[in-house]
Amino acid sequence: MVALKLFSCALFAGVSLAQNTTLRYMPFGDSITEIICWRAMLWEKLQSTEFASVNWVGSGKTENNCGDSKYDRDNEGHSGFLAINIANNKQLVGWLQNNPADVITMHLGTNDIVQQNKPVDQIIAAFTTLVGVMRASNPNMKIIVAQIIPMGFGSYNTAIQNLNKAIPTWAQGLNKTESPIWVVDQYTGFNGGSDLRDGVHPNQSGDTKMANIWYPALIHALEVAKAGKLAAAAERVEIPFTA
Repeated sequence: MVALKLFSCALFAGVSLAQNTTLRYMPFGDSITEIICWRAMLWEKLQSTEFASVNWVGSGKTENNCGDSKYDRDNEGHSGFLAINIANNKQLVGWLQNNPADVITMHLGTNDIVQQNKPVDQIIAAFTTLVGVMRASNPNMKIIVAQIIPMGFGSYNTAIQNLNKAIPTWAQGLNKTESPIWVVDQYTGFNGGSDLRDGVHPNQSGDTKMANIWYPALIHALEVAKAGKLAAAAERVEIPFTA
């Protein structure tokens, strides 16, 4: 009887741990998150890892005719949206209420620069607001922020480079042990000509480069998120000894 009770408790504990460590990942951004194929490529890369079953979340499923019917299309990419407007209009609040996440990747700022020539300090202030929303939704949110890709036309890349230079210092200032911010460089090595299909959005080579940059950072974020959820779940599980 003692052995049976211990086995039942251990089984319950294992089920509880499994339920409490399901991971949710939100790709968040503008059209360079929405109407592209790097998400499909990134999902495929995860299939050979322990994170194949991670639940991708978001209110949209749009892509760029990627020819992959298997991958989890859920995302929070919104074509034409500015980081400043998303922050000021509190749109991320509702998106995260409807689709909570443990890990989020953010590629934003392109439209702020290209559409309205917003200054870097205003974009960075919007990023700060968005991180606050993420942490209000989940105090343990793991956040990956991109230094954004170049444009293939106009003179926008100077402003993009200025934004990208500001991002690491900004991220360091907001970093928290329980909710780290990691920065990935999507600009360096990305060709504003040959890696874009229309001067703005990545083509196949651009998507491949973006997926390859996101991948190690996402794996690390998922590892940290999983460890945290396992530790929290283990603290909640008690196995009583009953003679």
